[in-house]
Amino acid sequence: MTLEQLRIFVAVAQRQHVTRAAEALNITQSAASNAIAALEKQHGTQLFHRIGRRIELTEAGTMFLGEARAVLDRASAAELALAEYGELKRGTLRVVASQTVASYWLPGRLAAFRARHPGISIELSIDNSEGAARRVLDGTAELGVVEGAIDEPALASWTVGEDRMLLVTSSPVGKVDDDWLRSARWIVREQGSGTRSTFEEILRARGFDPRELRIAMVMPSNEAVRSAVEAGAGVAVLSEFVVRRALATGELHRLEFPMPARPFHALRHKERYRTRAADAMADLLRETRK
Repeated sequence: MTLEQLRIFVAVAQRQHVTRAAEALNITQSAASNAIAALEKQHGTQLFHRIGRRIELTEAGTMFLGEARAVLDRASAAELALAEYGELKRGTLRVVASQTVASYWLPGRLAAFRARHPGISIELSIDNSEGAARRVLDGTAELGVVEGAIDEPALASWTVGEDRMLLVTSSPVGKVDDDWLRSARWIVREQGSGTRSTFEEILRARGFDPRELRIAMVMPSNEAVRSAVEAGAGVAVLSEFVVRRALATGELHRLEFPMPARPFHALRHKERYRTRAADAMADLLRETRK
């Protein structure tokens, strides 16, 4: 049984005339007759009474008409759903981002995407940079945005923004040198965090081994690190987005320790199917790069 057979059956049943149904469907009368005959033969059931030149639905035909219409309605709905999905009128976009990006940089861009495509819902998950890359790799997320670079051949990446890393403490400090770095009590993020890996790369670039840091606390979020520093538990390197308000209120103090800008990278799998929604979000990230 095919959808075409169902369409022909419904058209004939509505008009009670094979020729008129064929004309309405723009097919030949023989094609319409053959479709009805095939249905009846396939199921061993007569769908129409043939009374002279007239046809009428049998009891089985009357029952089948309702079912056929329901199937055709569902097929039309399915076709419309695919069309709307392709036209970005419905669907879901799954995005994963590292903590700094997800909490401070990305929300405004997601809002801009929703304004353009209100029919697309967004599911945002948060992980550290390594975890976000894994989610894009395994298909849990279509698009990722992380701090720093990810070395994974299966992922395509491009720069979409940046931030600055700042060394902060709860009270002013004088000169920051290697001896101070060794003696300070450090509050850091977990291994795999973009914030931590970026800071460790900066230290290595100046010839300082990160293993020499005296780590007092390892925290699971930027906000936990910031709160610990505000409480006087130690010092930390955090994104300017994370500490901007605390610096303005005097709860934190910035120490002179020059660090290069840290890039934000978007991630996509090179081989997985690319949805229109993910393409549209990638385009928006390129447009709003800063």
